[in-house]
Amino acid sequence: MLKHVLVPLDGSKLAEDAIKHALDLLGPGGKVTLVSAVDVPEVPIYGYYPPTTVPDYESAKDELLPQAKSYLESVAAGLGEMGVTIAIEAQVGEPAHVITEFAQKFHVDAIVMSTHGRSGLSRWLFGSVTNKVLSAKPCPVYVVPSHQPQAGEAQS
Repeated sequence: MLKHVLVPLDGSKLAEDAIKHALDLLGPGGKVTLVSAVDVPEVPIYGYYPPTTVPDYESAKDELLPQAKSYLESVAAGLGEMGVTIAIEAQVGEPAHVITEFAQKFHVDAIVMSTHGRSGLSRWLFGSVTNKVLSAKPCPVYVVPSHQPQAGEAQS
C-alpha cells in the first residue's frame, strides 16, 4: 500500500473521480494531497475578434488563487473521515509543471489523475497535461481514463 498520493484537480467531476482510486491505493494512515494549478495567461489573446489581454495578471491571480483553494477545501471537507490525512495545495502556473513540482517537493509515492480523453485537434490545441506529467516521470502515475459511452451504450 502507498503512503502518500497526489491527486491533481481542475474543478471537473472527471478529475474528482481520481480521488476514489487514490484512496483505494492508500494504506491505513495514508495521505492524499489535492493540488490545483491556476493557469493565468500573461500574453494577449488573439482570434477573430480584436486582440484582448488578460485583465491585469496580478489581479487575476489574486482572484483565482483563493477560489482554487476554496474549491480544494470544499472537496477535502466532502471526503469526511476516511482514515487518511487530506492536504491541499494551490499554485499559479502551468498545470503539468505544478503537478510534477509538488510530486517532487512532497516525495509522493504516486500521482493519481484523470485524463479528459481529448484527441485530434483539441489535444493539439490544448495539449495533454497527463501526457506532460507522464513524460516528466516524477514518480509512478496512475491514469484514470475518461469514460465516454460507446455506440449503443446507455449514458448514465
